[in-house]
Amino acid sequence: MNNNNQYDHDVIDDDLYEEIDDEALFELVEQERKKSLARTRQEKENPKPKRPFPKWAFWLIAIALIFNLVALLPKTFSIAAIDFLMTSAKLSAQDDISTYKKAVVVVETNDGKGTGFAISSDGTIITNHHVIEGEDSVTVAFPDNGLYQADVIADYPDVDIAVLHVEGKDLPHLTLAEKTTVSSEEPIYFIGNPLYFNGIANKGTIIGYTQLNDWNERVLMIEAPVYRGNSGSPVINEQGKVIGVVFATLDHDIHGKVGLFIPIDYFYEHYNGAKGDS
Repeated sequence: MNNNNQYDHDVIDDDLYEEIDDEALFELVEQERKKSLARTRQEKENPKPKRPFPKWAFWLIAIALIFNLVALLPKTFSIAAIDFLMTSAKLSAQDDISTYKKAVVVVETNDGKGTGFAISSDGTIITNHHVIEGEDSVTVAFPDNGLYQADVIADYPDVDIAVLHVEGKDLPHLTLAEKTTVSSEEPIYFIGNPLYFNGIANKGTIIGYTQLNDWNERVLMIEAPVYRGNSGSPVINEQGKVIGVVFATLDHDIHGKVGLFIPIDYFYEHYNGAKGDS
């Protein structure tokens, strides 16, 4: 199923990079702590006469708290997020998925994290350009092999792909498909580090191609739970081959919110290095 319609850039979330701002969080906590201390001092200096607390007010506050909690869930730990954690646990029990996960790394910069995956035993890693933008080197973490310093050896902003390299040997790695061959409703797997989690495996289905306004190349849409932190996640077909790289989400006028991935063909077109060990 092909879809050649164009979509406005403002409905595309092309930065699934998970930003972490500890200073801002600390500042907010500190402000609330100071406010609390100020209120406590004021209450001690000017005590108010106690009066019975009305039951209706208690229930009103309880309802308001529940409402606020429900409103916050989509931002922090949505029902969909709980669902993808359960799906990941089931998939991770499969031997093939468990093996794939060993090659998927956390890519850490000074500002946050994304995902990458090794394609050779000696440390070649693919991720998104926007994950490592402005960096010459980053830290990557393999689930079983620990931390490595990775150099950015190639960067292709036009197709949002970057290539990293770490000094290692006998590293777990994924095999790339020779080319991206897909059909509508074809099932796929993808593994990444969404939200505050690492090594989350999930599944989805291929919808078809679409053309973005500021891209010369077409990209593929998937019906799948893609979140911030999934940037750089490998999209794996049922044969265990990587056919693309997750980089964005799109609010589609027909399919709703969908994930977008870059066909692995574009990596071959730009990078002349190894295709990964078979």
